[in-house]
Amino acid sequence: SSGINAEWLLRPGNKLRQQVIATATVYFKRFYILNSFKSIDPFLMVPTCIFLASKVEECGAIPIPRLISVCSSLIKSKFSYATSGDFLYRPQHLLDCEFYLLEMMDCSLIVYLPYRPLTLYCESLGPEVLNTAWHIVNDSLRSDVLLTYPPHLIALSALHIASVLHNNDNATSWFSDITVSMEKITEVSQQIMELYDLWRRFDEKKKVPTATLR
Repeated sequence: SSGINAEWLLRPGNKLRQQVIATATVYFKRFYILNSFKSIDPFLMVPTCIFLASKVEECGAIPIPRLISVCSSLIKSKFSYATSGDFLYRPQHLLDCEFYLLEMMDCSLIVYLPYRPLTLYCESLGPEVLNTAWHIVNDSLRSDVLLTYPPHLIALSALHIASVLHNNDNATSWFSDITVSMEKITEVSQQIMELYDLWRRFDEKKKVPTATLR
């Protein structure tokens, strides 16, 4: 669901690195592929994933009291329609949840993301295409492509979409020179475009409260 996602902690002032957000989002998705929302409250799992990702990505563990404070504020201001309006969890709850998350993921914590290949590929296509493709990769976190396709393919698909949006003259020859299948790039591009179509039709306030009961 677009409402229950690690990205909801990425707000001005919180200054979380995008790499942490992306890694936390993958942890979140991996957990709920194997477990129902009823097994652990997603509103507890989100800060737990961010706490763990901040350590794995070596940008300094975010203090748990700060995470709890931000979660409490956001739930009251943004997600009161999906909860009782209060964040009821304390530091020990996050630590217990972290242990359970580690166990469920079998301590497989390294996540390979599309950002590095994106910057490497984009030298010939210009900063405008890179900027748009970067946002597309960020948006793709809301889909399942990071769980089903390698990072370089997601990066190329984001560049493909961005090049079309900007009518980039170099894109056709550039893509014809790479050794990656255009059929695969188009396949991933299509899934990302389907995500945008879903966003246009998705009613978060209707869907999120019922999703958390599953």
